[in-house]
Amino acid sequence: MSLDPPAPQDIVIVGASGDLSRRKLLPALYNLAAADLLPRRGRIIGLARRDLDDESFRELARESIAQFSRIGFEEKLWAGLASRLTFVHLDEDGYRDLARPDRESERLVYLAVPPSAVPGIVGNLGGAGLISGTRLVVEKPFGSDLDSAQEMNRAIHDIFDESQVFRIDHYLGKETVQNILVFRFGNAVFERVWNRDAIDHMQITVAESIGVEGRGAFYEEAGALRDIVQNHVFQVLSLLTMEPPVSLMSEEIRDEKVKVFSAMRPLDPANTIRGQYVGGTIDGEAVPGYREEPGVAADSVTETFFAARVEIDSWRWAGVPFYLRTGKRLPRRATEVSIVFRDAPLPFFEGSDVQKLEANHLTLHIQPEEGINFSFVAKQPGPEVTVQPVSMDFSYRDSFGIEPTAAYERLLHDAMDGDHTLFAREDSVERGWMVVQPALENPAPICTYAAGSWGPPEADELIAPRTWHVR
Repeated sequence: MSLDPPAPQDIVIVGASGDLSRRKLLPALYNLAAADLLPRRGRIIGLARRDLDDESFRELARESIAQFSRIGFEEKLWAGLASRLTFVHLDEDGYRDLARPDRESERLVYLAVPPSAVPGIVGNLGGAGLISGTRLVVEKPFGSDLDSAQEMNRAIHDIFDESQVFRIDHYLGKETVQNILVFRFGNAVFERVWNRDAIDHMQITVAESIGVEGRGAFYEEAGALRDIVQNHVFQVLSLLTMEPPVSLMSEEIRDEKVKVFSAMRPLDPANTIRGQYVGGTIDGEAVPGYREEPGVAADSVTETFFAARVEIDSWRWAGVPFYLRTGKRLPRRATEVSIVFRDAPLPFFEGSDVQKLEANHLTLHIQPEEGINFSFVAKQPGPEVTVQPVSMDFSYRDSFGIEPTAAYERLLHDAMDGDHTLFAREDSVERGWMVVQPALENPAPICTYAAGSWGPPEADELIAPRTWHVR
């Protein structure tokens, strides 16, 4: 991320009164203002169908920032930001307002709206003459399957060029995710063993202890595969498995990620597990089952847990399985990557009591604890040769003494700066849907699991004889 403010431009939030805007976007803009990383000229314009005016929009923003900003609320900083906030209604007059001669000639338009609303809004932007000078940020999900993703891309490209489009996945804005490439390619000791010769398998776990949090109706249409795996998990997997890019230029990196998706085998439904939580206990508190959540059908077969075995048919990764899982109402919140290396041979220990060596494994902690752990074996002190696992740990907080920048801050700034590096490209999105399409068309049966457990037992069978490392 550049340390300079982006060029003058208006920042337009379509859906400005929604949950995403209140919890993430408005606080992120405030935090960027505190770091002097907003454009020094240009309005912040909220568009929504709610009956708001400038003052009520500013009050909404103030309350959101006071509640959700990671740096706290300061009156002087707020006064400067508030003077730039304005509101227009999401109608024909509102689009014309964005094209007024006194507006900036460049603008970032953030579509904080459901996917179904994107084609209509894009068409209205084009009808108002808001094509030149516009950068368009599109929130995930990018469709609900391959056909809808292609339809969305066609609607966008009827108006905008791909170079103007920024498909945002907030996982790519996390420092720990960005660090994957630096860790892989900047450390020769790991770069040389990052392949099928040394690695037995990889695991990616995205665990949430929360349920659907009042979003039952949305989740009924999405499910864990669409909501987490096809975007967040696949993006992390692509960084773990891509070839080194020629340079750090955005298109060089995105080209290598597309090659990963192209080499992925389409999911075999027989190698997938779908689960749905029933009532249970988390942190000593009883919680309801998914079908008892508001907005959820009493006979729902939507998955709240998904696990899969993925294979990548490339020279580097042929024969290495990748195990992915995500779920709601699991025991704790954790997003982690485990890279498990091949077993070491035992002849050296002949004549000792050592029967088995635990494989080395590297753990990338993405959230909530941000850091890296490497586990290896060492000899216990004493006259006998007895080995036990020990670990080396790196923590962002301990090593750098600062809290990493929030993902939306980084991504908003990069979009305003025109940097595509951390955004998904059209071809990678569509290829990702091609990979999951068989599991959407022929879904595995639903298995149940108790809230507060690590998912259905069938997920343990999927990875056997290996075991999941996040417990």
